[in-house]
Amino acid sequence: MNLYEYAGKEIFRKFQIPVPEGYVIASASELRPYTSPVVVKSQVLIGGRGKSGGIKFAKDQKSLESAVKELLGSKVRGFTVNKLLVEQMLEIKKEYYLSITLNRTERKANLIASPSGGVEIESVPESQIFRKSIDPIIGYSDFIGRQLAKFMNFDAELSKQIRAILPRLYEVFQKYDCELVEINPLVLNGDGRLVAADSKVIIDSDSLFRHKEFPKEDPERTPLELEAQEKGYSFVELDGNIGVIANGAGLTMATLDALLLHKGRPRNFLDLGGTDSTDIVVEAFDLVLKANPKVILVNIFGGVTKCDTVASGIVEAKKKYDIKRNIVVRLSGVREIEGREILKQNGIEAFSEMMPAVEKVVKFAGGA
Repeated sequence: MNLYEYAGKEIFRKFQIPVPEGYVIASASELRPYTSPVVVKSQVLIGGRGKSGGIKFAKDQKSLESAVKELLGSKVRGFTVNKLLVEQMLEIKKEYYLSITLNRTERKANLIASPSGGVEIESVPESQIFRKSIDPIIGYSDFIGRQLAKFMNFDAELSKQIRAILPRLYEVFQKYDCELVEINPLVLNGDGRLVAADSKVIIDSDSLFRHKEFPKEDPERTPLELEAQEKGYSFVELDGNIGVIANGAGLTMATLDALLLHKGRPRNFLDLGGTDSTDIVVEAFDLVLKANPKVILVNIFGGVTKCDTVASGIVEAKKKYDIKRNIVVRLSGVREIEGREILKQNGIEAFSEMMPAVEKVVKFAGGA
């Protein structure tokens, strides 16, 4: 789960990591009277909001009201702006980069910092990047902060400040089961303070049962994706017209690639997983039908998932939901002959290879 900037800053504030004073609004009526220069920030889960027109600066009441009116309800790179963060304008003397991220290969947290902030860290030369692994048993130690301060060429005062921020940032990372906690930029303000001008906090979605303080709704997921998640399916909505049901993440991705290769447009990603239950197949059809595709492709390589079980589920779903649209099926693997016979008896053609099935469904969808 990717938190909005304002939610990340609320956590920072709770852990005494310096952030600008500000407040969140969802309507113009919640706007407070102007008292000092402010930044009005669209709360959308993308980077580069400033370049996309999602950030406005206000130095009087009129420009503040104008910014709010212009941004609320607007779209920033396809994302609708439903909330704004209005916060004090900083006097930026210098921008730095600071983050703690999960390194799955090392199975450790990685501390990353750079004197070049305000840009994507991927664009910064490696010579300007400080990296340090944090042992999960030992945890954060102050010597790491001293090494970082030396690398960043901080004076005594800034060294003191960054060494106070780092253990708090690591505590956030641990407490909230984060995959990433990022401050970009970490700003040296005009008053000599280091301030988190932005926040990016990504929490491992599988840990959300431990964090009841966060809303159940994931701002990055559609209502249908949330429904699928509740039912235990890996499901992602896309913008095409071909519904996809496959088993295994790799095969499902390969199915999407094959469709795109043949100029088809997938409507969704649905990984059936390993199952021997017709009910799971029927419920998968329910989810895909709610996405309203023009046609449906089922691509199964049987192993744990038996081909005849899937075939029975397809037949049951077709009857239960009175499916009139074309269903194209590829069955291969355990009990594939039995599965194809079940489908044949119910007027559904089944292929033994993926590509012929892909070509057929793309033709039904009106593609190449």
